[in-house]
Amino acid sequence: MPSLLRRLLAALVFVLPILAAVPALADDRAATAAPAPAQVLSFESDAQLDALAARGTTVVFFYAAWCPDCRATVTELNARWDKVRPGLTLVIADYDKETALKARFGVTYQDTFVLLDKAGKGVDLWNSGGVNGLNAHTSL
Repeated sequence: MPSLLRRLLAALVFVLPILAAVPALADDRAATAAPAPAQVLSFESDAQLDALAARGTTVVFFYAAWCPDCRATVTELNARWDKVRPGLTLVIADYDKETALKARFGVTYQDTFVLLDKAGKGVDLWNSGGVNGLNAHTSL
């Protein structure tokens, strides 16, 4: 199995429970009347991150499957996803595999979140915090 496919399948095991909690928009009118709900995506490329950041509030979460703090953060995000700021995009990156991405943002610890500006540059970095941390750091 190609390594990209293996990585995506591994990420889906983590992301699917969060995605299931994200409500779908009823129709296009609802999308223009209210902010889009928060969404969760798997990291694919730097170009993907830059495009997402240009469109709106984007945060990268560096997750490690072996990390108890990461697992606790995911549990809390799953339980309280409806409380995450509308319009936010959370991109899940594998802490162990995305070494270039960690270097890009200066990440040295798993369970780290990085807020991106419109140009895709990291403007805030924090560890843990779950939903409250996401909302506090993205209200800048």
